[in-house]
Amino acid sequence: MGPRRRGPNAHSAARLGTCVARIVLFNKPYDVLCQFTDAHGRRTLADFIPVPDVYAAGRLDRDSEGLLVLTDDGRLQDRLAHPRHGKRKGYWVQVEGVPTGSALDGLRRGVLVGGVRTMPAEVLAIEPPDLPPRDPPIRVRKTVPDAWLELYIGEGMNRQVRRMTAAVGLPTLRLVRFSVGPYALGDLLPGAWRDAPR
Repeated sequence: MGPRRRGPNAHSAARLGTCVARIVLFNKPYDVLCQFTDAHGRRTLADFIPVPDVYAAGRLDRDSEGLLVLTDDGRLQDRLAHPRHGKRKGYWVQVEGVPTGSALDGLRRGVLVGGVRTMPAEVLAIEPPDLPPRDPPIRVRKTVPDAWLELYIGEGMNRQVRRMTAAVGLPTLRLVRFSVGPYALGDLLPGAWRDAPR
């Protein structure tokens, strides 16, 4: 017998990344690496997600928290992670200092980060979001006020949000991503995961 052929529907589903992709939403805690192994024994995704063959679509720094999307679909991974697709990502950012109008306008225009001007961000000053306390707690200086921003960007430069807020005089104290493209953190607690609806 010759090799078994796949039917056109199965082929189309695999080629288009529809119906067969697994998508996992994970609320990454602070101090967890966005990888499944680490030679130095630090906490990784493997400590939380017992799902084989899924990989992160984009990354969060070890000291950042929030939504991480993982999938076994390489094309979907690229669409979510690569800056050329411009998938909007939303962040809650606790900053040191009081956001002035000029600081917010600077973020909205784009700022210089490593000699490159970022794309304009959407940003608002907000009340503190309803989040679990970070473990370990944030080190807040009693003599310096802090505030929260809700910020959206479509790029993915290294430590971009932290570098953007620093460029306008608002160092980041805590960074929590709550959305990636169509996917949202919702009520996921830190360290929890769930399958996304297909």
